Amino acid sequence: MAPLLSPVSWAEMAACDHTSWYRQAKFGMFIHWGPYSQASVEASWPIMRPEPGGITEAAYRALPQTFNPEKFDPQAFVDLARLAGQKYMVFTTKHHDGFCMFDSAYTDYKINRTPYGKDIVAQLVKACGDDGMPLGFYYSPPDMHHPGFRDTTKLASENWHGEPQRPEWPSYLQYMQLQLTELLTRYGPAALIWFDGLNDQKKYSGERVIQMIRELQPATLVNDRIGVDADYETPEQFIPTAIPTKGIKLTGIDPEVSKRLKNTVPRPEDFRLWETCMTINNTWAYNKNDHDFKSEQTLIRGLVEVASRGGNFLLNVGPQPDGQIQPEFQQRLRAIGDWLTLNGDAIYGTTYGPVQGVTGLRTTANDKSIYVHIFDWPSSPCEIAGVDARVLSARLLANGKPLTFRQTEGKLTIDIPQQAPDPNVSVIALKTY
Repeated sequence: MAPLLSPVSWAEMAACDHTSWYRQAKFGMFIHWGPYSQASVEASWPIMRPEPGGITEAAYRALPQTFNPEKFDPQAFVDLARLAGQKYMVFTTKHHDGFCMFDSAYTDYKINRTPYGKDIVAQLVKACGDDGMPLGFYYSPPDMHHPGFRDTTKLASENWHGEPQRPEWPSYLQYMQLQLTELLTRYGPAALIWFDGLNDQKKYSGERVIQMIRELQPATLVNDRIGVDADYETPEQFIPTAIPTKGIKLTGIDPEVSKRLKNTVPRPEDFRLWETCMTINNTWAYNKNDHDFKSEQTLIRGLVEVASRGGNFLLNVGPQPDGQIQPEFQQRLRAIGDWLTLNGDAIYGTTYGPVQGVTGLRTTANDKSIYVHIFDWPSSPCEIAGVDARVLSARLLANGKPLTFRQTEGKLTIDIPQQAPDPNVSVIALKTY
């Protein structure tokens, strides 16, 4: 089939340095969505680790028979991401249950065989392409539905890790690569492939898979969850306390090593590209019973925390069964977007700042500026140690108001208003020489 979209500007930029757009973007939207949204259960896990009184595997597998998200509007997803200040999106094309949200030629367990009957991924790809929004594909190597991945005559809870020792395993690897080929040849330029390999990720022949991706779409980024480090690391539901460097994995890092690295500012060539993925409440999929929403302040500060260590923040939404994103998520995303409208220069296109590990403030930086993000607004002049660059000017980023300052060896003192300009995070922009 011919590609659904022609290349867009971000892909052209990536052709020179395939990580450049990603380093500048900083903030993205993760979307976990599938038939499981109807039951208000987590994606895939209820059949992998069943809980007493929970949904049965038979009931879970029957959910596609009633899945009909008639209110799905792909442009509304893109518009919300834009309003939130998010610069890319990542969509779950297939989760661990094996159900495909795209029209794969290699399975009937897919969105086109539901009452809805239309290719969700194709619609979102078109909306993103028309808008110039980079779109990445989450794809799960584990697949509870495919008989080559596991003996499907058993319950998934018995063998959800996969069974590479069976003679059928090569047929599953072929299936996985055929579906990835579909995603990379039928749906235009893919910003990234987001694997979610769970345990023993080396069993998926990751080197071979990445080689295939590079041949089909050289600019496509690949995360670290298929047994190969690839382009970037993906801590989940937590923000590292230290700036990641090459050779030190964020997951499973020794606490003493983490403590030692907390205040360290690495050389640019030692920096390890990374992205934290996080939920707005406690679940990835839509759950009508989960009302434990993170506050606007917590999410804005989370974005700042991530950016201050050079990372990207991939914030998840789980659409409702009808295809709409629930109001509580929309409210918080719009609030982050409002903050970024005034303070985006301190996030986009920046990396980790020179001051790390100081209580109450974080720093980001680019070639010409250092941005001081203040969580705890001081009652007296703001004093910052560790700014070695010569400061030429200081101003409040949100309103442009200039601030007086004094710089001596090892310390910068900035005269600030009595009240914090922003209750979430106030930013001072320092122009440096």
